[in-house]
Amino acid sequence: MQAMNRLAARKATRAKPAAGFVSQPEPRTIGLYARGKQLVAGNFLFAGHLIEAPGAEIWDIARPGPAFEAELQGFGWLDDLAAVGDPAARKRAQDWTFGWIDRYGRGDGPGWSPDLTGRRLIRWINHAILLLGGQDRDRALAYYSALSHQMVFLSRRWQVASPGLPRFEALTGLIYAGLALIGMEAHVDPAAAALARECEREVDAEGGIPTRNPEELLEVFTLLTWAAQALTDAGRLVPPSHLAAIERIAPTLRALRHADGGLARFHGGGRGLEGRLDHALASSGVKPAPVGGLAMGFTRLSAGRSSVIVDTALPPGGEAGASAHASTLAFELTSGRRPLIVNCGNGAPFGADWHRASRATQSHSTLSIDGFSSSRFAHDRREVLEDRARITLLRQSHDAEAHLLLAGHDGWRGTHGLVHLRDLSLTADGRRLDGTDMLVADTPADKDRLQAVLRRTGGDIGFALRFHLHPDADAEIDMGGAAVSVALRSGEIWVFRHDGQAVMTLEPSVYLEKGRLMPRAARQIVLAASLQDFQARIGWTLAKAQDTPLAIRDIDREEPPSRP
Repeated sequence: MQAMNRLAARKATRAKPAAGFVSQPEPRTIGLYARGKQLVAGNFLFAGHLIEAPGAEIWDIARPGPAFEAELQGFGWLDDLAAVGDPAARKRAQDWTFGWIDRYGRGDGPGWSPDLTGRRLIRWINHAILLLGGQDRDRALAYYSALSHQMVFLSRRWQVASPGLPRFEALTGLIYAGLALIGMEAHVDPAAAALARECEREVDAEGGIPTRNPEELLEVFTLLTWAAQALTDAGRLVPPSHLAAIERIAPTLRALRHADGGLARFHGGGRGLEGRLDHALASSGVKPAPVGGLAMGFTRLSAGRSSVIVDTALPPGGEAGASAHASTLAFELTSGRRPLIVNCGNGAPFGADWHRASRATQSHSTLSIDGFSSSRFAHDRREVLEDRARITLLRQSHDAEAHLLLAGHDGWRGTHGLVHLRDLSLTADGRRLDGTDMLVADTPADKDRLQAVLRRTGGDIGFALRFHLHPDADAEIDMGGAAVSVALRSGEIWVFRHDGQAVMTLEPSVYLEKGRLMPRAARQIVLAASLQDFQARIGWTLAKAQDTPLAIRDIDREEPPSRP
């Protein structure tokens, strides 16, 4: 496919280029000032790798791997330089962009894939003022020629982009360029129609996408709002199915947003770039509305200052499951602006081993059986979950006192004859979360299978409940070993207790987030026990200390890190 892309790219350079813009585009992408300053200083942090090369041309630095290369070729870093916007940042933005044109503009290099080309076109058009300021006529013509050639390439190759986010990026870039460049408007209607078809195919009736990755859903939503705004600004009608997809996705994203504004971190997704979600929701014009039932397979419990988001659906499979996690019935809890209970996150930026480990059940805040994730990898070495946990029970309700969830999955029925049941109750003031977790063999076939496993294992099966804590949460064993006190930076104190049916320890954990060189050290509360009969039950509570006030003024806000 790469060879065909390069051939199409070289043919595209023969097309007649546009002479300029129909109208001056307005930038819509958001960058990080701190990351932009690091780029100006010569610190290139992409895909979990840091290259320190002060004064170096970005295209001269060593590329540690394909993910690093893709981030360079996609030009997302242009947003960060634009966020700085001073003469030094502008010079690097211009030098590195025109350096790309000189090196790769004739169809060479690894950046000629539909998704990267679409991503790159959006940034080039968004930041045209930054890139063209002070440039002579020859450089401006080179810029417009490179834009035109990339757009012609996209018009011929967008179909080979993988379904989902890559294809949305390709088509949005094609629409952007077709509307912006003189003489290229003939490409707009076919691209808009194709994008509308993708909306019908990829965005389901509940506003979800096949990967069930909340951050990826945000990226799709952002692209759709950009494309709709560009079409509207040009006086064109946005296809109804395009608008309908935006209207379906918006309430789903709101349901997946924690009390601190960040997204729930499931199935390879992070919390999202600071400000991106609020900006996209505001741009969409879709007014808040309650979500009835599940939001892309997740259940939300929200009260007071607390939000709880639980994974209550089958993990993605097939091509959409390339980064799926065995996280069924795992939850995250955020209090105000402070995450408390989290999942470890996506290990992909830190290498293949971290990626695989982060997808295991043990890396999530739920129950796991020793040596077995609730969903397991295919036996043919493919990195997809083939033996996936199905939801067998799901009941959600609320009354004047609490929000309630009872759910179960059969992830260990085939291996142990066991189902996992999780019963959660969040009080109406959001100050207390009660939970009960059970392992049950409830049919004669299940009991026969369990007895066979117990005979092989010597009479018991080890399992554990894990509650991964955010690295900013300060935890310590309290009350003579009967509880764990967790202090948040806001000043809130939460106390974790259990019913004595397990051994409680406070153990090391990790927090995996993009933009850092290494995983952050964190801790986890572990309740370890063993099953020796047809049922095991552990009860636990997580509640604010009685002297924690109802409202806390929490205005301390840290800039998202660009380095550890």
